[in-house]
This record gives sequence, C-alpha cells and structure tokens, in this order.
Amino acid sequence: MNSDAFDLTGGSSSAQQENTPEVEQAYEAFLAQLVFSTNDPRIDIVENIQLASDPAWMEWLDRKINTSTDVEEKMALDDLKEMVEDIVKRVNLSQMEADREAKEKAEAEEARRVEAEKAAAAAAGMSDTDVLKKAGEVDRAGLDEKEEEVKEKVSFYDKELTTEIRMSYESLVKKVLPPYKPGDTPASIVFKLYSQFDAQFIKVLKERSDNGDTDAQAVLDALSVEQSKRMAAATETLKEVLSMGEPMRMEGKIVALSKEGKIDEPLLLLLEANVNQAKAAGATGPAQLMERLVKRAYEEKDKQSTSKEIKLIRQLLRVDDTEERTALLTDAFTPKQGLLVPGTAENAMKAAEGEQPEEEKPMPEVPPPDFINACKAVLLNFGNLSAEDEKGDLADRIKQIAAEAEAVATSIYGQGMTSREQQDRAWKEQTTSIFDLETLEIEAERRGETAPWANENGDDILPGFDADGKMRIGG
Repeated sequence: MNSDAFDLTGGSSSAQQENTPEVEQAYEAFLAQLVFSTNDPRIDIVENIQLASDPAWMEWLDRKINTSTDVEEKMALDDLKEMVEDIVKRVNLSQMEADREAKEKAEAEEARRVEAEKAAAAAAGMSDTDVLKKAGEVDRAGLDEKEEEVKEKVSFYDKELTTEIRMSYESLVKKVLPPYKPGDTPASIVFKLYSQFDAQFIKVLKERSDNGDTDAQAVLDALSVEQSKRMAAATETLKEVLSMGEPMRMEGKIVALSKEGKIDEPLLLLLEANVNQAKAAGATGPAQLMERLVKRAYEEKDKQSTSKEIKLIRQLLRVDDTEERTALLTDAFTPKQGLLVPGTAENAMKAAEGEQPEEEKPMPEVPPPDFINACKAVLLNFGNLSAEDEKGDLADRIKQIAAEAEAVATSIYGQGMTSREQQDRAWKEQTTSIFDLETLEIEAERRGETAPWANENGDDILPGFDADGKMRIGG
C-alpha cells in the first residue's frame, strides 16, 4: 500500500478525503490485512504504524463498528480497535523514551564538557605532580562510574520507574483498580487478570501504594493471597508426583498432569526451587532427579503450545549454550522427508508417473519466516517486561535468538536473493497473476529468501524495531 498516492497522515486533509474511493479502498485493505493476516496482527500494525495511528483511520474504524449489525463482527472489531490503540500507544511511548534518553545523554555530555573546562582552567596553575595526581583521580572516577552502571543494570527492582513505563500500564491500572462492575472485588479481578501481573506492573502498583493509594494496596494484598493459593496448590501437586516413588512413574504423573492442564508456572517455579535447594545442600541424587522432572515438565508444557514456533522459542530461552541453540534451530529449520504418504488418487497418479507426491516434499518442522514472526510477536506482547534474571533481559535474549535463527537459515538455504534479483525472476518467468506471486513468495520462503513485496524492511532481523530493539516510528 503506497500512502504517497494520497494523504493518509492525519489532520484535516486526511479527514476531508476519508470518503473518497481511494481512501476507502486503502482503509478496507488495511482492515482486511489485520483480520486475515497469517501474522500476529500486532506485527502488521507496527509495520503500518503511519496508517494505524492516523486519526482519520481510527474515526473510520469507529464508524464501521457503530454501523455494524453483526454482533460477532462488532465485538471482533472492538477488540481489534483496542489492539491498535495499544500498539500505537506503545510506539509513541517508545519514541518518548528515546527522546528522553537522548536529552539526558546530551545534558550529561554538556555537564562533562563544563567540568572538563573547569578542570583545564584549574590545572593551568598546577605543578606536574599535581596534574598526574589529578589525572589518576579522573581515571578512577571513570572506573567507579562503570562499576555503578554494571550494578544498576543487573538490579531491576532498584531501578526507578520512568514516565513512559507508568503510562504504558495506565490501561491495566484502570482495569484492576476501582470502580468495579457489580460483583467484582480485588480478589476476583486479580484472579481474572493474574497472567498480566508482571514484575514491572507490580512495581507500578507498589509505587502507588507507597504514595497512599489504598486501592492499589488492596490489589497487592489480593495478589499476595492469590499467589499463596497457587503455590499451595503447586505444593500439593508436587507431593502427588513425588509420591509415585520411581522416577519413571513420576514422569508419567507429570504427563498426566499436563493433559489436565496442571503444569503451570507456580509448579515449574516450585520444581526449580527444589533443584536449587538440593544443590545448595549438596544432595546430588535428589538434585538430578528434580532436574529430570523439571525438564519433563517443561517439555510437556511446550506440547500444549498453540504453535511449533512458540514451542521452539520456549526451548531456546531455556538453553544457555549458543552451540546447543544452533543445533535446535538447525534441526527445526532443516527440511525433512515425510514418512507417511497419504494414499490419495492424485498421489497414486504422480507416483505412477515417477513424480514425487506433494505430501512427500521435504519441509522444515518450523519454517524460518514463521519463526521470525513469532519472535517479533513475543517482543510486542511482552514489551513491558524488562526485568532481568541470571540469563539477561528477555528482549535481548529474543533478539539474540532471532539473529542466530537468521544465521542458521542462511546456512541451510543459502544467502537470500536481492530485491532486484527477485523482480528480475518474476519478470523473466512472467509471474503476473496474484496466484503466481504467492507461489513465488512461498518458494522464496522455502529457500530462506524473502520476496521484495513481502517485507519492505528485508534488511532488518526484526522489522518494526530499530538497532536497539525499540519500536520504530513510521513502520
């Protein structure tokens, strides 16, 4: 979609043209892209942020929602509107944060320049010995600053909340704090929204509580009770597992619990805590047993994932060794021959003619383009979660995994073709119909390449993000 053909940047000009056929067609096409895209729609919103953040587009979407007579369509469009508003807000906050950091950096640089000028003026009348002594103090001060920076980087809970972080949680704050709907309480709200209480959000509520917000404290109290309930349930579940006696039977119990949906985060945390406790006590046997159970629990939980891409991401996040991650990616990306051939009449005819059946063609378990899209979706969905653990920042780890995935895909499928080479091929093969273009795009993806029309920012590992991992303004 080329927004240069007409004004889609907002303002009075866009508002005046919103009912023209060109603008209506553009809006309908963008809406269809968000509804029917095989990507996470958040990715498409980021990559089309200029249009998504256009006030005229939002007014058009509002009118479409208000005039819809289909209840399901109205609900779906309402959810989509909320998602668009959330992503647009995140992009704006990301820009605000970038502007603030740039300003702070400039101010710090100016302060250092002023200090340097003062030091130079003071040194004019100093002896050589005094100058050397002062230089040593300056060098040591620089080292001290670096040590403080390292300490601050690994201490998430001691970091101050920025204005951008507070603003990013405004909508969630409104959901968890009064006024409530009839029948709702802090306990019921915490139960319903438990999965959204990440470490950063808890810090936001704690800050409000420290400033005298009793409603925020009531929610924190309810959260503490809910956490205790879940840990108590996890403790009982772990007792059931350990009561099986033999390791194989314990693993079997974990498989059964997974099918019942009882392998949750509290149980995983409890298993890991037992591993650490056993290691600290020097109990090698129990520690190895608990590690075995932890591994099996994660494997079973991964099987409940809605997609193979998310399953692979979870596996990679648990692996510290680069070579081991590369091996996992290589296995997932390598095309594999199908073991079973459906006995269709079409395949029988192909086999009789010596042609390989369609179902037999080697395909990777996880296509690289789908995996990269999954990485982008994780970054968008968990953009607020910047807490660091012993493995590092979540966003940094996802970006590292994406970079490793690109390298593995290139090693398997070869270096991708340039946009010019892709266009020349399309021209020479006269692939002018949309169905031929789709075929060419699929073939390019199988080779680890990207068709020029599929991603305008093909040079980025994660389109929609800058080199520092921040969402980019303007798509």
